[in-house]
Amino acid sequence: MSKKWMIMFVFLTAFTLAACGEENTATNEEENGSASEEVEEQEANHEEEHDHDHEEEHDHDHDEEHEHGHDHDHEVDEEAQKIYDGYFEDDQIQDRELSDWEGDWQSVYPYLEDGTLDEVFAHKAEEGDMTAEEYKKYYKVGYETEVDRIVIEGDTFTFFENGEESSGSYTYDGYEVLEYEKGNRGVRYIFKLDEEQEGSMPAYIQFSDHGIEPTDADHYHLYWGDDREALLDEVTNWPTYYFSDLSGEEIAEEMMGH
Repeated sequence: MSKKWMIMFVFLTAFTLAACGEENTATNEEENGSASEEVEEQEANHEEEHDHDHEEEHDHDHDEEHEHGHDHDHEVDEEAQKIYDGYFEDDQIQDRELSDWEGDWQSVYPYLEDGTLDEVFAHKAEEGDMTAEEYKKYYKVGYETEVDRIVIEGDTFTFFENGEESSGSYTYDGYEVLEYEKGNRGVRYIFKLDEEQEGSMPAYIQFSDHGIEPTDADHYHLYWGDDREALLDEVTNWPTYYFSDLSGEEIAEEMMGH
């Protein structure tokens, strides 16, 4: 073979080998690129699955916690309602201070007389065993009083009756538990006159607000007189008081909520 043809043969061989190398490199890069994309896709799917599982677990925990809290509130509400209805144990009863009833209070009796509470009696008739008119007669006896406003501040009661004021300071005189015919019970918290400051005040004042432990009252039934024991036998007349800044309609709404 001539020198000229030898040179051409070497040149063609080198060119062919170079082309094959580039093709192999491109193929490897393509394969490596596909593998890399596959890995990235797998990682993305894993992260998405992890986020979904975490979110689902979080939602489950949150729902479970919410349901548990709701159940707890429901149990508390049931227990509070039982006490309000007069079903409780002796060891649940606690002493209370006069500050539980502190405030400016109005009698609900005028609202019975002017018809504002008629919707309350109609509401009771829907669930009770008397007509609305019968309920109104019953509560008329219960609510009747001439003390249309009471202010309690510190240890002092002030009664507003027929345009005149009477006041006196009182000290705590314990509580008494009363048994009722229906099988439920009530607690009377009793305060004794310490010093009369103005007018004519009763020797004893007794509270009943369906509570049996320290708490701020939102309304109460009141009994007063000079004979501590005789007052405990009074179960037909229980003047009832709500905060003085409430309207008759707001009081009616609160009554229907119990």
